[in-house]
Amino acid sequence: MGVFSALTTAVTGMQAQSYALENISGNIANSRTAGFKRVDTSFSDLVPDSALNRQIAGSVASYSRATNTIQGDLNATRIDTNAAINGDGFFVVDQRQSGVGASTQFANTNLYTRRGDFDFDADGYLVNGAGYYLKGQKIDPVTGQVIGSQPDVLRITKDQFPAKATTQIEYSANIPAYPKTNSAVSTTPGSELLNAGTGFGTNPGTTASGGTGTVIGTDLTTFLNRSIPGGSVTVYDTLGKATSVELRWAKVSNATTTPAPGTPDTWNLFIAENTGATGATVAYRNVNVDVTFDNTGKMTFPVNGNITIPPMTIGGNAISPATAPISIVTNGTSLTQNGDTSGQIDARSIRQNGYTAGTLDRVSISNEGQVIGTFSNGQVVALAQIAVARFNAGNALKRLDGGAFEETIESGAPIVGLGTAALIGGNVEQSNTDIADEFSKMIVTQQAYSANTKVISTAQEMLRDVFNIIR
Repeated sequence: MGVFSALTTAVTGMQAQSYALENISGNIANSRTAGFKRVDTSFSDLVPDSALNRQIAGSVASYSRATNTIQGDLNATRIDTNAAINGDGFFVVDQRQSGVGASTQFANTNLYTRRGDFDFDADGYLVNGAGYYLKGQKIDPVTGQVIGSQPDVLRITKDQFPAKATTQIEYSANIPAYPKTNSAVSTTPGSELLNAGTGFGTNPGTTASGGTGTVIGTDLTTFLNRSIPGGSVTVYDTLGKATSVELRWAKVSNATTTPAPGTPDTWNLFIAENTGATGATVAYRNVNVDVTFDNTGKMTFPVNGNITIPPMTIGGNAISPATAPISIVTNGTSLTQNGDTSGQIDARSIRQNGYTAGTLDRVSISNEGQVIGTFSNGQVVALAQIAVARFNAGNALKRLDGGAFEETIESGAPIVGLGTAALIGGNVEQSNTDIADEFSKMIVTQQAYSANTKVISTAQEMLRDVFNIIR
C-alpha cells in the first residue's frame, strides 16, 4: 500500500511541477508584453485523514498566484497618447463588437488593464495594442465641466474649437507721473497735459468735462504730440475675427492742494479707431472715464479698477458691443502712477481672454488623467477624464486575453479614481516578469520534477522485488 501511495504521490509532484513550468514558460514568453502580470505558482500539501502517529507527508497540488498589484518598469515611448499608471489602479476599457466610426457598437462592459499603449485609430478612439478601447468621461472644452457620471468609450474628434469673443483685457502697467510727450517742456508747467481746450478744433475730453470724447483727423497731430502710447493688444469678436486695439494715454490734470481737498492726478485713456483719419473722421475715441491716482500712485477711480471700452469700429470691425462690452481689468492694483525717468508707460502685461477658432493639433495625457488637447489657436484645454479603477483585492481579478482583467466577487467592486496614483504620459508599463528570477525557478522546478521521477523509479524497483519473491 505504501509503495503504491508513493507512486501516486510522485505523480502529483510531477503534475505540480509541470504546472509550475507552464506558468514559468508563459511568464518568459510575455517578458516583453506591455502591462503583462506574471503568474507565480504556489504549492499546497494534501494530507489524508489518519491517526496522529500514522500521518504521512501526503501529495501536492499546485495553484496560480496572481501578481496584478506588482508594478512593472515604466518605459518612455515619446507617444503622447501612451500612459502608465504609477501606483495602484487599472485603466477602464471596453471591447468592440461591430460597426465603424460613430456607429461602432461596444460590449458596454467594464474591463480593466494596466496596458497603456493607447493610440488613436482612424475613428478617433483610443485603442491599446491588445485592441481594448479606453473609457472615461468627456469634458466640455468651453466650460471645463465633466459630462455625465459614468465612463464611456472615449472618442476624440478633430472638430473645430469655437472662437471666443474678447470680454476682458488684463492690463498691468505703470504710468509716469510726468509724461514726456512731444509737447512737454520741463520748464513750462502744464506743458505735459492734454490741454483739451487749447489747440484742438474739437475738444477730445470726456463728455463730463464738456468734451466730445473723440479725436478727429484734423486734430490728430496735436493729440499725438500731447499723449503717450500705452501698448496694444489683439481682440476677437464672436466669429474669431481679430482686431488690433491700440491704447494711448493723455494726462489731463495734475494734483492740486488747493482748494481742499484738491483734484488728483487725472488721465484719459484713448483707443485708436482710425489712425489714418482726416478731416472730421474719428481717429481716437476717449473711453470717457477720468482715471485718477492719489499721491502714492495708487488708482482711486474707477474704484473697482475696471475701465469699459465703449462700442466702436476699428478697421471696419465692430468691437465692444453694448451687449458684451470689453472691460480693461486692472483690479485697482496693476495700474499705477509712479515716477519714471523715461516718461513713458511701462506696459508690463497686456492679455485678453478671446481667441479665434482652431483645430486640434496635439493630444497628451496629464498626471491627473486628463486628455489635454492643444489647438491651432493656442488654446490648451482638457477634453476628457480617463477612468481609473482600484480594487481592494486586485489579485483576485480574473485574467482575460490581452492583459485585461474582469471583476469578480472576490476582488470586490471597483473604486473609481486615481487615489494616490498618478498617470505618466508618454510612458508604457512593461511586464513585471524578471527573466533571471524565472530561469532560477525553472532550474528548481526541473530538479524537483527529476526527483519525482526518481521516486517512481525506486517504487518500481521495490515492486519488482516483491514480484520476484513469488518466483
